[in-house]
Amino acid sequence: MTTATGTRDFLLPDLGEGLSEAEIVEWRVAVGDVVTVDQTVVEVETAKAVVDVPCPYAGRVVALHGAAGEVRPVGQPLITIAPLDGDGGDDPHATYREEERAGSGNVLIGYGTGHGGSGRRRRRPRLALAPEPDAAPAAPAPAAAAADRTAPLVISPIVRRLARERGLDLAALHGTGPGGVIRRADVEAASTASAAQLAAVPDAPAAHVGLAPAGDGDVVIPLTGIRKVIADKLSRSRREIPEVTIWVDVDATGLLATRAAINAATPEAPVSILALLARICLSGLRKYPQLNAHVDTEGQRIVQSAGVHLGIAAQTDRGLVVPVLRDAQRLTTRELAAALAETTAAARAGTLPPARLTGGTFTLNNYGVFGVDGSTPIINHPEAALLGVGRIVDKPWVVDGQLAVRKVTQLSLTFDHRVCDGGVAGGFLRHVADCVEQPALLVANV
Repeated sequence: MTTATGTRDFLLPDLGEGLSEAEIVEWRVAVGDVVTVDQTVVEVETAKAVVDVPCPYAGRVVALHGAAGEVRPVGQPLITIAPLDGDGGDDPHATYREEERAGSGNVLIGYGTGHGGSGRRRRRPRLALAPEPDAAPAAPAPAAAAADRTAPLVISPIVRRLARERGLDLAALHGTGPGGVIRRADVEAASTASAAQLAAVPDAPAAHVGLAPAGDGDVVIPLTGIRKVIADKLSRSRREIPEVTIWVDVDATGLLATRAAINAATPEAPVSILALLARICLSGLRKYPQLNAHVDTEGQRIVQSAGVHLGIAAQTDRGLVVPVLRDAQRLTTRELAAALAETTAAARAGTLPPARLTGGTFTLNNYGVFGVDGSTPIINHPEAALLGVGRIVDKPWVVDGQLAVRKVTQLSLTFDHRVCDGGVAGGFLRHVADCVEQPALLVANV
């Protein structure tokens, strides 16, 4: 958006489905910097992911609209860029006044005059950032020197927010990053230790329920960001979807042997059990497409998807996310394995764009990694089904009339009873179970 003065405001774009705002994590530029087209200028965190935002304009930065930790609504100015022509003759005092009126980066992070425009939304309390470990700090004022010596080294606003949410004093933490910088892992470790100490106290107060105020010793975790999105989505799923869960124990010995044979033949490109289970799911959905669907409540219809956009439930530091492999049915088993490894790693690192976390049509959930056998998971709304896989353990099993020790797992299918009845759901689960027990059946169906 071009203003009357010739500057251009880059508005915060829509970063994904249903997202109306984003929190500024870190500015990558400062007022006065020269930027090029599509240069990353800021890192923001949405309810779905951490995203690098590129600027579509080239020129000189004259204003940053927001500080680290501030939430900005979609469609509002994010950064103001001035053309480079005529920069050399600008009056520095006029430039300062323009930056002040627009809300310059220096003013926003608490080092300017503080005279922001009256039309701006109320900002969160400012959190001053510590300098990079290798940067030469400016000489502090004598009155502030003593305080600066004890200030915690924290660079990431996410780390500050995490510590604040968990009630931790950053000054009391030991940083394991370069130069003693406090990292997210340090906050997580301190939080775990605090919880363990609280649990060890016999008379520790229990968490309050309902409207009772938080008391001493209670841990208060705001239901915001991705935690709120998860809560809202799962609550909606339970409200709207009449779900049913069925399950079966299966002998996975043959599946493990098949994976071992594949990996022995091509050790340079290993295939995971999850990739084989994904291939089996795709085979089942080809045979039972009723489960690759969603219910359009407004249109009063069931929509069966042409492609399988396979969601993979992944636990991350930010919470449970379900990254999606679009048109997974087009991938070979080896391509599935590579895509799964890349996608889950990116999800845990928080680098997936929001578009990769939406639009799934069927979800595969390997909760066996948590050491549990079974589950009755909640469907990832608006999908119609979810296959869960428990841990694979040695169990007694009857083979050809003889008792043997086999690798056994439990499969569970949670499905929307509106899209199909038990015959279809049972047929799908039985097909998956048969392919796990006899992988040769999978070859015959692909």
